[in-house]
Amino acid sequence: MAEQIDALLPQTQCTRCGYPDCRSYAQAIAGGREAINRCPPGGAEGVARLAALTGQAVQPLDAECGAEGPRLLAVIDEAWCIGCTLCIKACPVDCISGTHKRMHTVIDADCTGCELCVPACPVDCIRLVPVSGERTGWQAWSAAEAATAQAAYTQRNARRARHKHEHDARLEAKAAAKLADLPAHTQHTDPVVIDRKRAVIEAALARARARRAADQG
Repeated sequence: MAEQIDALLPQTQCTRCGYPDCRSYAQAIAGGREAINRCPPGGAEGVARLAALTGQAVQPLDAECGAEGPRLLAVIDEAWCIGCTLCIKACPVDCISGTHKRMHTVIDADCTGCELCVPACPVDCIRLVPVSGERTGWQAWSAAEAATAQAAYTQRNARRARHKHEHDARLEAKAAAKLADLPAHTQHTDPVVIDRKRAVIEAALARARARRAADQG
């Protein structure tokens, strides 16, 4: 059921429903923990689709989550961009291109209008412009665009998980090397200091291995 519900969501990953992504919201609905009217990007049509699938009554959008509106596009004022990369980190679908201390730009075709880049910008150089005229909700979005956005979000998460795994592995290797390089107890080395260092490094290694096991589990 969660997969069927997820397939009816627009996959903008905007978090306006109160969940970190569309999949989490779908799981909450499937588990009976959440209402079906918390997705402004899906609009009234989205609520109707979810109602038909779940058997729940059609209801107005929850005003606490925002209002239905036209599709938005993020636009960066390149003259003010300082290249901080915070918007790149905030974008759930990797539609912002740029590097550290270099001008950033939005790949228009991939932008979902999630709005998450706006508060992330420290110099307020990102604005959102409507690009669908009077069309709102699913009238301004398509199943194909939702599928593309979902794939981009999945790829982004997989890449970040891989980078984190590689980073943790490097740190673990450095800690193991330091542990192996600790001098043996001699008359010129304080055994208390050595034992303390060994305990700290071994604890760090244990935490790293536990995180890796949790990620793989």
